[in-house]
Amino acid sequence: MPSLKSLRIRINSVKSTQKITSAMKMVAASKLRRAQSKAEAARPYAERMERMLASLGASVAGSPSAPKLLVGTGSDKTHLLVVFTADRGLAGAFNTNVGRLARNTARRLESEGKTVKIFTVGRKGRDYLRREMAANLLDDSITYAGRKSIDFADAEDIANRITALLHDGAFDVCTVVYNRFASVISQVPTEMQVIPAPLPETPAMEVPPGTPTATYEYEPAEEELLARLLPQNLAIQIYRALLESSAGEHGARMSSMDNATRNAGDMIKRLSQTYNRARQANITRELIEIISGAEAI
Repeated sequence: MPSLKSLRIRINSVKSTQKITSAMKMVAASKLRRAQSKAEAARPYAERMERMLASLGASVAGSPSAPKLLVGTGSDKTHLLVVFTADRGLAGAFNTNVGRLARNTARRLESEGKTVKIFTVGRKGRDYLRREMAANLLDDSITYAGRKSIDFADAEDIANRITALLHDGAFDVCTVVYNRFASVISQVPTEMQVIPAPLPETPAMEVPPGTPTATYEYEPAEEELLARLLPQNLAIQIYRALLESSAGEHGARMSSMDNATRNAGDMIKRLSQTYNRARQANITRELIEIISGAEAI
């Protein structure tokens, strides 16, 4: 049985750890409220922008002058995975789930004969994928370590880098991999294709003969309008992924630190019971020694 001194040292150590995890839980909870409100506010605009561009792009998808952001390069041999993770750990399986999804997707594409390149946003994703897929990682990864908040300008910077890679012929298809915030205890690893822009899968509804139809005219022309809106839509979808990932990170960290605080409390309880039993055993042994010595005299 451990000595009383070692038990006291261990109990004090676990209590210190419990204070740290409890403080981290409170900090994550305060950050979660702001991040969750931003993520939920960004969803409607991003979804409507995506639907509007899909409807507009369906009419010009077959045009030879259609923008690359809409139709891609016409091939799907090279895939770019943009993986969003956190820069810090202590968030349970938050980073691991995204890294595992990106790894499985990359291996599936490679088994189909595709070439896969990975662009990471977040230090944990870069470190996770570097262990098994270092050859697929691009040199220029992005981290926001030490940053208090992420702005739309950061999303525009990422979108500009992706657009530059597209125009340089570095990839044909771009997919974003991130954790979608569902609730405090649930973050769903999600894949979202951004290049080529997803178009409606259902064909247009047939209009019965004789039914009056409306004709829409665009000013400026559809191609010019798409050329302006597609880069903005890419930045918006990237910003949405950043906000969802940020909210999911704080939710995962809050849940993880809450579990760690509870586990520390259970460990303190068990160690205290062991300490009290050892202390009682020492007292009993000393009393027996005193009584035996008195009787011997």
